[in-house]
Amino acid sequence: MKAMILAAGRGERMRPLSDETPKPLLAAAGKPLIVWQLERLVAAGFDDVVINVAHRAEMIEAALGDGARLGASIRYSREGEPLEVAGGIATALPLLGVGVVLVVSGDLYTDYDYRRLAPRVRSMAADDALHAHMVMVPNPAYHPEGDFVLANGQLALDGAARSTFGNIALYRTALFRALPRGATLKILPLYREWISRGWVTGELYTGAWTNVGTPQDLAVLDATILQASTQQDSP
Repeated sequence: MKAMILAAGRGERMRPLSDETPKPLLAAAGKPLIVWQLERLVAAGFDDVVINVAHRAEMIEAALGDGARLGASIRYSREGEPLEVAGGIATALPLLGVGVVLVVSGDLYTDYDYRRLAPRVRSMAADDALHAHMVMVPNPAYHPEGDFVLANGQLALDGAARSTFGNIALYRTALFRALPRGATLKILPLYREWISRGWVTGELYTGAWTNVGTPQDLAVLDATILQASTQQDSP
């Protein structure tokens, strides 16, 4: 199955750490954030991977190579400057091909089991009426208002009980076919259009999930993983 990891951003809020090291290569518990993602993707069968790169791209490519040592086949979509999410996906379409792709952020840490999405990949591939599926999470402290309403497995724009998009989603690549390649394009307007048309299903995940945005976030995550590992090793 196909996956795309978004890794082109400059990580402005992660400075100064991200000045010299691209954000996805910053380590938590001794392992780069993007490697945590790759290992979980591969374990779930998402081993055909495209990574978009821009800031310090050569460091990401040198660290991951063709993905063989991780059990993946990795190809790179190179951007001169970060193109935002929609622009990055549209530009990567020649590598992604036609079908359904799982798109995740390279600076995300989560225990979400990507195997849960395999049946939905198959159902989306078999039914052209299924366009996108988004994994939502409880609203973090920095985003208390949430993004969208999740009710009965469907996303809506209006309502009180909102949750936050967890940066994990399945998309039919045809959604991006009409977009220009090489252009900077935000994805939120597309989300709003797709949701208003009733095209987006969703699920709520309440397990471990961290959007690593700042050096403090990284330090907390590092300590949390190490503490959990220590507790597991204790008799």
